[in-house]
Amino acid sequence: MAVPEESEAERHGRDLRRIPPSRALASRSPAPRRRTGLRRAATLISLAPIAVLAFALTLALVYSVATPPSTLMLGRWLTLQSVERDSVPLEAISPALVQAVMASEDQRFCLHRGVDWGALREVVDDDEGPSRGASTITMQTVKNVFLWPGRSYLRKGLEIPLALLADAVWGKRRTMEIYLNVAEWGDGVFGAEAAARHWFRKSARDLSRGEAALLAATLPNPILRSAGKPTRGVRAIAARIQRRMGQVDGLMGCLKR
Repeated sequence: MAVPEESEAERHGRDLRRIPPSRALASRSPAPRRRTGLRRAATLISLAPIAVLAFALTLALVYSVATPPSTLMLGRWLTLQSVERDSVPLEAISPALVQAVMASEDQRFCLHRGVDWGALREVVDDDEGPSRGASTITMQTVKNVFLWPGRSYLRKGLEIPLALLADAVWGKRRTMEIYLNVAEWGDGVFGAEAAARHWFRKSARDLSRGEAALLAATLPNPILRSAGKPTRGVRAIAARIQRRMGQVDGLMGCLKR
């Protein structure tokens, strides 16, 4: 009796059954899956800066019409701490405070586009790390709104593109308005209006030159420096700021309507 001829499919199946399970698994190389995973990771990494920029641009557009909170304010709210802040437009803030802040923080505010490259180059090699002296008002504003406190090259590196973006989207007047509404002037006291009422029992529009200089003098460290109860050192700083205020009077054209 003739034995039926074995088909090609049957022979293939028999050969596969003879392969030990360990060899069969080994023949399935994970290399393609690894390469796919690496490609996906590389794609995500390359898209991350674009996503961050898009998110920052979206927030900047929102904040061009809505006064933002600062990250310090958000932190206090999350930890159930009190926050004093009453947002007001720039025209409701004494021009003396604008002068004092510019004289103290950024005399070239109207002359740069968010970053003072000359000042930045002077301190980039500072052994103690990035200096506040290189920070423009625009850079301090984006730090307050988008970033975290503290000194680091990473934060400074993020401040620069954000400051350029903010200057392009907000312009000078809106940037100053946001800065004066988010700056901290005491423990839980944010913005010019809250600071004026907390320390001097008056509206921000009624601040005198001396009071404005005292507020500006406390900005580097508003927790240790008090505008309402200034030390001799704070008064000396405020006096220097008040003497400089006249020098920036002619450099405020970018803030006029």
